[in-house]
Amino acid sequence: MTAPHPPPIKLSALRDIGWKEWDPIGILPPGEIWDHQPFADEYDRYLLAVAGGFRRGMSLEDATQYLLRAARQQMGLSPHPLQIEQAAATARSIQRYMAELDGRSPVSA
Repeated sequence: MTAPHPPPIKLSALRDIGWKEWDPIGILPPGEIWDHQPFADEYDRYLLAVAGGFRRGMSLEDATQYLLRAARQQMGLSPHPLQIEQAAATARSIQRYMAELDGRSPVSA
């Protein structure tokens, strides 16, 4: 007997989190929403990687570090004090979303 497939991840839910909590390059104008913007998919690969990572047992710290590396290495941003806070908040929110989606409690580390 095969294991049941996990529920599909809603990209719109991840985008809600990413645009609200992260937006490291600051392209969403204040007061705007992402859903009708031509750049709505800008962070999809990073958000999906974190969501998938949590499904495979990634820790919150590893998810935070992944988002920091993405901002600094792939996007070429210089370190600044808010990056850690924003990456951690984003990782926590994705972890919570995935736990709710998969019907389990979030693990903090």
